Amino acid sequence: MVVVLGLVVLLSLAVGTKSLPLADVWNALLGQGGAGDGYAATVVASRIPRTVLGLLVGASLAAAGAVMQGITRNPLADPGLFGVNTGAAAAIVTGSAFLGLGSAATSVWVALPGAFVAVVVVYLIGSGRGRATPVRLVLAGVVVSAVLAAYIQAVTLSLPKVFDSYRFWVIGSLAGRDPQLAVDILPFVVVGLLLALALAGSLNALALGDETARALGAHVGRTRILGAVATTLLCAASTAAVGPIAFVGLAVPHIVRSVTGSDHRWLLAYCIVVGPALLLAADVIGRVIVSPAELMVGIVMAFVGGPILLLVVRRMRAA
Repeated sequence: MVVVLGLVVLLSLAVGTKSLPLADVWNALLGQGGAGDGYAATVVASRIPRTVLGLLVGASLAAAGAVMQGITRNPLADPGLFGVNTGAAAAIVTGSAFLGLGSAATSVWVALPGAFVAVVVVYLIGSGRGRATPVRLVLAGVVVSAVLAAYIQAVTLSLPKVFDSYRFWVIGSLAGRDPQLAVDILPFVVVGLLLALALAGSLNALALGDETARALGAHVGRTRILGAVATTLLCAASTAAVGPIAFVGLAVPHIVRSVTGSDHRWLLAYCIVVGPALLLAADVIGRVIVSPAELMVGIVMAFVGGPILLLVVRRMRAA
């Protein structure tokens, strides 16, 4: 899969409005070639930030999906289940509409508190007067997401300027992003991935049920809280950078699980590799399928993730 990811990265650097031979891309990356290769080097350099952003976002969403499915024991869970994506989007809309925060650099810092607040509200509602269970958390996440989505629609439809900027961001795209964004979200992605990997053993125990997990020495409540923190860091950073991209967090863990099994130590490691490969491949397809125009990666991923969701549901019914 690392080899596949490397090939997809080369394709991401080579394919575009002006496609380049892979040999020219390789030479440009190594700084080789003559004076006539300056154009290829310039084109590759312009596509590197987009590719790096795709690597970070793909790894973040895939790992977040695996963690979310682990802490809820729900195979249909995705990073938006706890209202993380919707909370980040609502915060960005609020900042743009009422605080004048429209730059890409500030969107990360606006999205993070919005995502954290959404997770806290979901957890408080899901806990109620008793212990937070996967079913309660899922239902709370659906309710909070619906309320925030209604708020977003009310604000964007009332303010045309906010709607104009939001409608391009909400689809999800790697194109036209500030190269500084990859640097801005990198600390959050690294911390989130390290935290997710550290929870692998506890997630394995949690898969056996809460009581069995406690008998094995796992801290169920702490695992769910830390898993929600890791998911929030990864999803908020990704959503702020490129907009909400659906199905990566849902599809990739199922693709990987069919190969590695349910051991989260392998599952998370493979997700970190397969997620970027799938996202960048979708981005490349979007550049080619309507060339010379471009189809946003969020739309392409919807076409890819939809059939996978149907297959998962059919398997659950068969089981």
